[in-house]
Amino acid sequence: MMLSEEMAKLRTQLANERTFLAYVRTSLAMVAGGASLIAFFQSAVAQGAGWFLLIAGLLTLVIGGLRYRATNQLLPRGK
Repeated sequence: MMLSEEMAKLRTQLANERTFLAYVRTSLAMVAGGASLIAFFQSAVAQGAGWFLLIAGLLTLVIGGLRYRATNQLLPRGK
């Protein structure tokens, strides 16, 4: 494998990792926001929004992990 191909593979791997970390960061923000709404507000609207954010955050994490794994499997292995 030529050096340029090796560097392109490395850039793609790093981009895939950055994208996964963005999914994790977004998921954590959604879960934290949802938990805060549930814990600190008693209205039905806030409770509903909190549970929605909590579930959406967990789904975001799962989707991000699945996309990371799928993309990682498409990358060429070794030299």
